[in-house]
Amino acid sequence: MKRHPALIPLSREHHGALILARLIQKDAPPYKGLPLEINGKAVYAQEFYKNILIAHFSAEEKILTLVKGLNSEIDVLIIEILEEHDRFHVSFNSINNQDNLAVHLNQLGKDLELHIRKEERQLFCLIQENCTEHVLNAIGMILST
Repeated sequence: MKRHPALIPLSREHHGALILARLIQKDAPPYKGLPLEINGKAVYAQEFYKNILIAHFSAEEKILTLVKGLNSEIDVLIIEILEEHDRFHVSFNSINNQDNLAVHLNQLGKDLELHIRKEERQLFCLIQENCTEHVLNAIGMILST
């Protein structure tokens, strides 16, 4: 399904987050210009989180309030996504406190990849199918500010 223009900013950010998710997983391929060693990957993950993901999660949470109650499937996904956001905040903020950094980053990368795929393949499709153009335009306004 073609992405509605209102949701494109989130999808674009998801691309960078998917690269991060793959980068920090075990046996990740090298990405040009990105760290190869585990400590460098940890620093990159924390910076990406601070500079992009915190604001990204906040923007998503604002649009979730607009679509809550439109559809029971959306409502179930909203609960899951909000819980996952909370876990990501804890996981990213605890990177420096890990006894086994490689295991922590690998799991964080897998969880982040699944989370993004859920939003792209399920949530955004349901939003596009169930929202009026008025609601989609309101989402676009929130994401453009």
